[in-house]
Amino acid sequence: MKRGMVLGKFLPPHLGHLYLGEFARQFVDDLTIVVGTLRAEPIPGQLRFHWMRELFPFDNVVHLDEELPQHPEEHPCFWEFWRDALLRVLPAAPDYVFASESYGEPLARLFGAQFVAVDPARTIVSVSGTAIRANPMTYWNYLPRCVRPYFVRRVCVFGPESTGKTTLAANLARSFDTVWAPEYARVLIESQNGRVESADMERIARGQAASEDALALNANRLLLCDTDLLTTHIWNDVLFQQESPWIRQAADSRDYDLYLLLDVDVPWIDDVVRYRPDDRATFFNRCRLELETRGRRFVEIRGDWNTRFTMARAAIEQLMTEPPSYPPKRNPLMSIGDDSRSA
Repeated sequence: MKRGMVLGKFLPPHLGHLYLGEFARQFVDDLTIVVGTLRAEPIPGQLRFHWMRELFPFDNVVHLDEELPQHPEEHPCFWEFWRDALLRVLPAAPDYVFASESYGEPLARLFGAQFVAVDPARTIVSVSGTAIRANPMTYWNYLPRCVRPYFVRRVCVFGPESTGKTTLAANLARSFDTVWAPEYARVLIESQNGRVESADMERIARGQAASEDALALNANRLLLCDTDLLTTHIWNDVLFQQESPWIRQAADSRDYDLYLLLDVDVPWIDDVVRYRPDDRATFFNRCRLELETRGRRFVEIRGDWNTRFTMARAAIEQLMTEPPSYPPKRNPLMSIGDDSRSA
């Protein structure tokens, strides 16, 4: 049996890494992929390990999270440190080491293995993790599906009833050639012929979160969300004068890159899932207060339907030109072993 090893940071995994791993898999009988990470790196190591296990489910993917020197000049025993650390995570010494980087050849010598260069000139897949981190939107098509939710910009259309949230979310999604997450409360309440009870509120919150996170996998750089869990938290208080600690915690843990807060300066349109036609202004003020209290970024959207769309699109266009921050806005898909928040 011929054994192979691939070592990388996968910061983040991209199509070049997929080609590297799939090339190695075809070359040997047994492949181990080592995900080497440091705590100070901008994308949590445990998350990268999780991604690589998802991308290579039939290979042996291991996590090397020791704080090792990264360049030979940093320590005279650099290669010895790496050899010993790798032997602690590898099931057996490799016969072949695969890499597109210059470290591949000296790394192979540590194990008496053969070095196999894969794409050192980047002519097969012309991308790098550095370029993706600097501008993920430009290199979106190089990101595997499971990695995209980490970088997707999330925009929540937020506010009182009958202010055009659903229509605006759908129109913006079409305009940006992406997907949108409908309001799950409507799905549940309509399935119950307009009936909603206090026990339904956690189901609504879980359904909204599940819908958003499922659709984030299919989003084209941007995900539009028709309301969020903070909306569920507010309605739980307004309708039932109760608070669910779980809903509040879930709402606080999910942040968005931008909220579009819709004003009430449009006519009320009656609907089976709308309840308070005379209280929209109070609800609007409550929504704004909840956003301000949490330090959420928002833009107030008002005017006729065309004006609302123009204002909202301009705000999103501005957002999409901004450089990424690390970590991006928080959502559960990013929280797997989030080293920066583990304390």
